Amino acid sequence: MSAYLPPEWAAQTATLLVWPRADGDWGNGLAAARDVHAHMATALAAYQSVLLLASDTEARRDIEHRLDPAGTDTIRIIDCPTDDIWIRDYGPLTVIRDGRQTALDFRFDGWGRKFPSRRDDDITRQLTAGGWLGDAIHQPETLVLEGGSLEVDGRGALLTTRRCLLDENRNPGTDRAAFEALFADRFGVDCVHWLNHGELSGDDTDGHIDTLARFVPGNGIVYQGCGDPDDDHYQPLQAMAAELAALRNASGQPYALHELPLPAPIRDPDDGHRLPAGYANFLIANGCVLMPAFEDPADAVARAVLAAAFPDRRIIPIDCRALIRQNGGIHCAAMQLPAAPDHE
Repeated sequence: MSAYLPPEWAAQTATLLVWPRADGDWGNGLAAARDVHAHMATALAAYQSVLLLASDTEARRDIEHRLDPAGTDTIRIIDCPTDDIWIRDYGPLTVIRDGRQTALDFRFDGWGRKFPSRRDDDITRQLTAGGWLGDAIHQPETLVLEGGSLEVDGRGALLTTRRCLLDENRNPGTDRAAFEALFADRFGVDCVHWLNHGELSGDDTDGHIDTLARFVPGNGIVYQGCGDPDDDHYQPLQAMAAELAALRNASGQPYALHELPLPAPIRDPDDGHRLPAGYANFLIANGCVLMPAFEDPADAVARAVLAAAFPDRRIIPIDCRALIRQNGGIHCAAMQLPAAPDHE
């Protein structure tokens, strides 16, 4: 049996989240960031297990105070030191190979050596060794690869951006052919879509696809749009939309495209730079979709788009303005653990 990376809407056993550290980068935004995580964990726990990583004793105490995990069997705390909360990019990419789960442990270098990453880079090994990933096999990898940089449709296609994957600060000398061979072998992918356009101001991931365009069930792609010609995002996102319209799936068929609105600019309260706020960074779970919300009129439009794309799931808005202050969102802060094949 060949390897297979399930799409995010496939059956899941749990979601991994990392509690924001008191000694991290959050400053006076720590309480608000923890509020967001509490909201996410509570929403997800109604549908599946949640594994919360606590970097230290203070973080564990705060989780227990806010969530009372002893009162539920769907929220569990894991004591595990981390550098940051963005586990989408350093957590396990779990594939199904020969009928069982394998946790691919790609290297994480802080998005091209921008930020500390030593502890984050060791998380997948620790989770596997501790039995938190069930019977999954731990498979170390040599290349740098972040989970937020790729999307799969479960039908043989993968969507990514040239700007991120071919960044010389991550994997110098690694070209498209090498990545495509890797994706075929590790993920069972035979069609790779490389986007040349699309970016959000303030993004420090070098264009992660999970901020721009996402596969959805029914041969669809939900993507971040911009309808204001005076907005700096207009040209790059319009160019991306044209690229998406030209794509064909592994069977040669076009994708059904669903455009998301762009919220009004959100700026950093300290220096005023624009933050990478958008709606494509949603998180899919077994019975729900957690949607980024910004207390913006566009929230309602985005919710309607996602409801049409996921008619069998509840759309739950999560105010993530506290997370966007650190240039991340809901999807960036979580990683799903897919179910074994006999549970799909």
